[in-house]
Amino acid sequence: MTVKNILLTTLTAAILFSCGDDDTSGSDDGSTPTTGGSEATLSAAFDEFDADNTTIVLEGDEVIIETNGLPNHESPYWSTNHPLYTEPTVTTTQEMAPGTIDEFNGSYTLTVPANPELASSTSTTGLGAIGIAVSGSVIYNDQEGPNVPLDNAAGSLDYSGAHTGPQSYHYHLEPTAWSQDDDKLIGIISDGFFLYGRKCTSTGDYPDDLDASGGHTSTTAHSNEEIYHYHIQNELYLNQYYILFPGDYQGTPNAIN
Repeated sequence: MTVKNILLTTLTAAILFSCGDDDTSGSDDGSTPTTGGSEATLSAAFDEFDADNTTIVLEGDEVIIETNGLPNHESPYWSTNHPLYTEPTVTTTQEMAPGTIDEFNGSYTLTVPANPELASSTSTTGLGAIGIAVSGSVIYNDQEGPNVPLDNAAGSLDYSGAHTGPQSYHYHLEPTAWSQDDDKLIGIISDGFFLYGRKCTSTGDYPDDLDASGGHTSTTAHSNEEIYHYHIQNELYLNQYYILFPGDYQGTPNAIN
């Protein structure tokens, strides 16, 4: 090989190395490449959550939701000297569950993906909190105990479909304190998908394409892009109620501690 050819070969190798053909550790400006092409953002739906009862933070590609577990509306389950106390209407003092909202001094934390995805298979909900409502209180499923349906406890629920329990005040039914036969945001389920009222913003009517969990993909009041979300299913329970979430998780559930 001539000296000229050796110089050309060396120069070509230097150019290829400087262009980074074999370097995948970062971009030319020294920044770390992003995964998926865009950074995670906080959904506008979180603006609906009561700011006095909840704290919501985006950290990387996860959303951390903390709540004091208290509702921001009236209920007969507040102590009688509380400003949000109201006389029982759909329930009675005799039927009400023991305890008051005021006696709950704990908190809940839920961490979910900012962009949740459907799981390869569904999973059943368990007892206790399965979601966090926009009011600050938590969401339960349609059971009152292990394999015990809500039927016998329905009479203890207040006008907003909630009562006190071993851990806190919680919703089982459509929360009429802020949503009744409409498309209002109810809260977020522990798999990261939002739960809305019985109607869908995209059509203004009851959706007719819901899966077994009450979910479908469409635009919402908080997203111009079609996203998967749940609805309260427009099916009567005990001829007068609407269960919040009687189905399985369609995503991967996260612990609410």
